[in-house]
Amino acid sequence: MTYSGAVKVGGPADVHELTDLMISKVAVGPMDNNAYLLRCRATGEQLLIDAANDTDTLLTLIGDDGIKAVVTTHRHGDHWQALAEVVAATGAVTYAGAYDAEGIPVATDVPVEDGDTIRVGRVELTARRLVGHTPGSIALVYDDQHGHPHVFTGDCLFPGGIGNTRKDLDAFASLLHDVETKLFGPLPDETWVYPGHGRDTMLGAERPHLPEWRERGW
Repeated sequence: MTYSGAVKVGGPADVHELTDLMISKVAVGPMDNNAYLLRCRATGEQLLIDAANDTDTLLTLIGDDGIKAVVTTHRHGDHWQALAEVVAATGAVTYAGAYDAEGIPVATDVPVEDGDTIRVGRVELTARRLVGHTPGSIALVYDDQHGHPHVFTGDCLFPGGIGNTRKDLDAFASLLHDVETKLFGPLPDETWVYPGHGRDTMLGAERPHLPEWRERGW
């Protein structure tokens, strides 16, 4: 089956099968959050991005192999509602941006700084701090040596715009700057974007609209 990234709450996961990594996307909770299970194909080790809601759905997705880690992309409550229960059930190590950890009610075992590497099996993810939606939001970049990059953006980048900065002009300018310099700048148009809500996109589809976003201020 071809991966589309189109999922709905209560529906099945959609699986993106890459050479070294399997990415399973599922929608959970009343705010239609995306959670992503990453599985290293060489070792079978797994990592979950955003234990957002619906523990049963997430534990079923994880399966009997368990997970090594859970990464929380940012401090907003809709992205960690199931975190405590998932960690209790799996013993996973918790990761979050160093500047958002204090806002997450489950202790962060590994505070993440900009440029840090997070590993799942033999696969490496690079964390990029994106300031504006929250002080410590992180995106995770997987530079697939067999194809194009993939980036998990939390609530910092969506189809059609950057994340909500609540009409704070300084926060908007900061987030747009970080998204431009840390994602659009170094990564090619073919980069696949997995956001915290809704459908996926690619950097090439969004890049032409950056001046429009800057002009409108959101």
